[in-house]
Amino acid sequence: HLSTDFVFDGRASRPYAPEAATAPLNVYGSTKLQGEHLARELAPASIVLRTSWLYSRTGSNFVKTMLRLMSSRTELGVVCDQVGSPTFASGLADAAWRLIEVDAAAGVHHWSDCGVASWYDFAVAIGEEARQRGLLASIPSILPIRSDQYPCAAKRPSFSVLDCQRTRAAVGLPATHWRVNLRNLLDDMATN
Repeated sequence: HLSTDFVFDGRASRPYAPEAATAPLNVYGSTKLQGEHLARELAPASIVLRTSWLYSRTGSNFVKTMLRLMSSRTELGVVCDQVGSPTFASGLADAAWRLIEVDAAAGVHHWSDCGVASWYDFAVAIGEEARQRGLLASIPSILPIRSDQYPCAAKRPSFSVLDCQRTRAAVGLPATHWRVNLRNLLDDMATN
C-alpha cells in the first residue's frame, strides 16, 4: 500500500522514522493514514510504503508544473519554508519491487530519494537542469515565498523528510540523491 509523508504534522527537526507518531494536517494525509490502517487490518502481512514529493514524466506533478510555468512566465514565487525529499517514481517502483523480492517484513517502510530541499530549492534545480538540456529557452526569476504567501486550501507539513535507512538496508538499492534522479528524468524528457 502506497502512502505519503503527509501523515506527519511537520513539527519534527529530524527525519521521520516509520514508527514516528502520525498527525496529518489535511484531509489528504488523514485519508492516506486511514488507508494505511485499513491495509494493515485487512492484510496484517501487508507492507505500507510511504514516500514524498513524487514526480515522473507522466501525470500531474511539481516538475511538470514548474516546466510549464517556467516556459510561460518571467517570474515565479515558490514556497521556501516547506522541506522534504523529492522522489522519482522510477526509484519508488524499484524499491517496491525489491521489498517484495526480498520478502521484507510487514509493516511501514519509508522510501524517498536522498537529500532534502525546499520547494524553492527544487524549483531552482528544475530550472537550471532543464535549461542545460534545452528544455527551457530561459529561466524566469524564481522568488522564495513563505507558505502564508501562497494560496493553498490544504495546510502542508513544513518538514516531511522520511528516514529511509531501514528500507534502504532491506532492499539493497543504491542511495541516489534527488538531483541525480531529476537529471535522469530531464535527460529522458530531452531525448524523447
